[in-house]
Amino acid sequence: MSHTASEETDPPSQGPLPVGVVKEVGAAALALARTARELYSLFVRTLYYTFRGKREPGAVTTYMYEIGNRSLFFLTVVMGFIGMIMAYQGGAQTKRVLPDLSLLGANFLELLVRDLAASIGALMLATRVGAGIAAEIGSMVVTEQVDALRMCAADPVDYLIKPRFIASIVMTTALGIWSAAVAYLTGMATALVWFDVSPRTFSNLALVDSVDLGTGLAKCIAYGAAIPIVSGHAGLSTFGGSEGVGTATTRAVVNSSLAVIILNLLISAASFLLFG
Repeated sequence: MSHTASEETDPPSQGPLPVGVVKEVGAAALALARTARELYSLFVRTLYYTFRGKREPGAVTTYMYEIGNRSLFFLTVVMGFIGMIMAYQGGAQTKRVLPDLSLLGANFLELLVRDLAASIGALMLATRVGAGIAAEIGSMVVTEQVDALRMCAADPVDYLIKPRFIASIVMTTALGIWSAAVAYLTGMATALVWFDVSPRTFSNLALVDSVDLGTGLAKCIAYGAAIPIVSGHAGLSTFGGSEGVGTATTRAVVNSSLAVIILNLLISAASFLLFG
């Protein structure tokens, strides 16, 4: 009787994980490793064709317009609101601790230059530019235009990825600088209206140094390189007709945004370890 009671009160032992769960986790890990290898291969080939491929300045200029000019209004509106929100939240939180807001503009500018202008702007570009690249290349894949390029002994990376890669690096850097300027001006206006901080007091450059500028510039270049590579890979791996194009577009936006976040972590950590 006592033996039976002890068996009833003992907690049930947890067995090993089901085979199906282990199989799914392993398959996901293998798929992730395969995608990382393909992205690396695509990046190396794109770099090769950037220096050794066919020169098409007209194509690069066209994509610079598509990526930069057509994203300017969208990015200006987004970064304008981001600047107002950040300045208001930063001022409100600072007033709870210190009544002095003389360094509000200096801290705000350091955050913008070092991280937020490039990162938030790149996330916005990933939604628009990344989706456009994946949809365009994916449509060419399902209509067999990419196969026609290969039959003509033309590498699709040279004709489709490389010009977008160059244009994205240039315009992402330019838009990152523009984003910082827009957010800073709207933050300055917000500080003046809500906290009575004059533009002269807000325009404090004391906390911004060369390390901040270099980190922000490195992030702009890295994001500009990652978005067309990740989105182009999603487009080139499209299959299944128009439904596959939609899936590739979604995958491009998600993976590009994830690439921006991972690169942000890596570059920020490297900057901190190297320069403090």
